[in-house]
Amino acid sequence: MAGGSRNMSILTSRTSSRSVTETVNGSHKFVIKGYSLAKGMGVGKHIASETFTVGGYQWAIYFYPDGKNPEDNSAYVSVFIALASEGTDVRALFELTLLDQSPNAKHKVHSHFDRSLESGPYTLKYRGSMWGYKRFFKRAQLEASTFLKDDCLKINCTVGVVVSSIDCSKLNIIQVPDSDAGEHYGMLLESEEGSDVTFCVGGERFRAHKLVLATRSSAFETEFFNGMEEDDRDIVIDDMEPKVFKALLHFIYRDSLIEDEELFMSRSSFWPSVSETFAAKLLAAAEKYGLPRLKLMCESVICKDISIDSVAYILALADRHHATELKSICLQFSAENLVAVMQSDGFEYLKENCPLLQSELLKTVAGCEEESSGEGKCRSVWAQFSDGGDTNDRSVRQQTWENGAERSQSLWVNLSDGVNNNDRSPEQEA
Repeated sequence: MAGGSRNMSILTSRTSSRSVTETVNGSHKFVIKGYSLAKGMGVGKHIASETFTVGGYQWAIYFYPDGKNPEDNSAYVSVFIALASEGTDVRALFELTLLDQSPNAKHKVHSHFDRSLESGPYTLKYRGSMWGYKRFFKRAQLEASTFLKDDCLKINCTVGVVVSSIDCSKLNIIQVPDSDAGEHYGMLLESEEGSDVTFCVGGERFRAHKLVLATRSSAFETEFFNGMEEDDRDIVIDDMEPKVFKALLHFIYRDSLIEDEELFMSRSSFWPSVSETFAAKLLAAAEKYGLPRLKLMCESVICKDISIDSVAYILALADRHHATELKSICLQFSAENLVAVMQSDGFEYLKENCPLLQSELLKTVAGCEEESSGEGKCRSVWAQFSDGGDTNDRSVRQQTWENGAERSQSLWVNLSDGVNNNDRSPEQEA
């Protein structure tokens, strides 16, 4: 019995655990075009990047052309990284890099990552907390340097959010790599091995595989396998440029956008011909061949160039190609900036070429007004006409939304009068 007790005491359980503290890293590139125009905006005023996500938190880069510190009298530019989402005591490492745009590329780098920090990672207490440099660079030296090229600055930011966890599974983990199916299908397209169909587009020939195309596109499936007899002749496509068809095939095989600078290039000075941009042509091709994911990718690219001057043209494009997400954003943007949009050349184009879109815009304006009256985030549309006087405001509010095109036209007249009244000088009003 005693022996049995000794054996029981030996068979004790053994457990272990491991605390792991590491950083979740992410980077963002911020391009500042028109630096000379940003100067003079005032000390303490900044240009903000788009927010980006690292470690479950939103971040943004703030660039102060006239500096953040009033005592420096705009002698320095300031750069900060800000916590842009809710968070408490977020610990992180940071790196700010001002890119040298000369062939020598001697970048200016401020980094936590390449040195030991005596007090540990930086702690951001709450949303809006920032880390950075009030005296990031002397402005006179910056403007005479190769960091500034073509009135453009480029800043890279890396954030490493500190996370801790108790982990024992990593001792027995097998890493599974990301899918490389797109890479292999892309190699199949490039090699043309086993290809069984040839497209002739603008004098260029493209070899492809019917089964791959039909699997990805219902339009190709109908063309190849639904009652069509075998035909060895080339398929001629006369409504598409070769580079657009090449981008279409790239997506079908690789499930990604082709890497082409023209696709992502802003065409802000050519908005009347927005339908002639690469992204717009690829959007049309995606609609033609039934590729909703490619269509959404193109919408995402075009969406980044929405502005007061461009939104009407982009709205017409979105409507033409049934790009619902892009159209919705254009309508909302137009409603929230109605006065400025109505005074743009694009709005005149919209009135002449797409009158039915006016009614849709009116419905969005009405919804925006209702949201404002319900204390939503959307600014009141009618408040945009505040300089036009109470008379105009009352005449606009008396219109109803239910009676179709005639009411819509009447409302546009009232809105236009409000804009024109705003434009009149004091002498004219007197």
